[in-house]
Amino acid sequence: MKLLNTPSKAMLIMTVCLATAACGNKGGGIRVGGESPAGGNIAHNRETAPMNYERSSIWDVFGPNKADTNVQVNRYLWAASLDVLSFLPVQSVDPFTGVIITGYGTPPGGGRAYRAVVHVSDPALDARSLNVSLQTQGGRAVAPATSRAVEDAILTRARQLRVRDKKL
Repeated sequence: MKLLNTPSKAMLIMTVCLATAACGNKGGGIRVGGESPAGGNIAHNRETAPMNYERSSIWDVFGPNKADTNVQVNRYLWAASLDVLSFLPVQSVDPFTGVIITGYGTPPGGGRAYRAVVHVSDPALDARSLNVSLQTQGGRAVAPATSRAVEDAILTRARQLRVRDKKL
């Protein structure tokens, strides 16, 4: 005995899809930047938030994306990160998201192998735009002071690169 024929199945599936779409999130959505419902600031300001997502239903996923998905990174921080960590083999580089992933390598004069993940998140040349994660070959995170020292070296080199460009 057939319970549903093919057109009835298609109509049932379409009804379920439309009912799901009608349960959209009116005004809630995912937000990056602006204020939280509790009144606190989610990001530093709207200019530092890379994207602003507000989705109200499932159908918005299939429509054109109106959000600006280009994340700008500071070119001096980017170049300085590659320069300071040049002793590490580069595994992955994504300038669109600002992520550099390296393999394990030993620093000059050091005995322990490290690996780094660098994230340059903003076009500003300051410490908030840079995040460095270091890991030993045993899989353990390094001391926060070591990560901070590498970040400081990258920031110093980035400032040197900027000063050198201003002299041209």
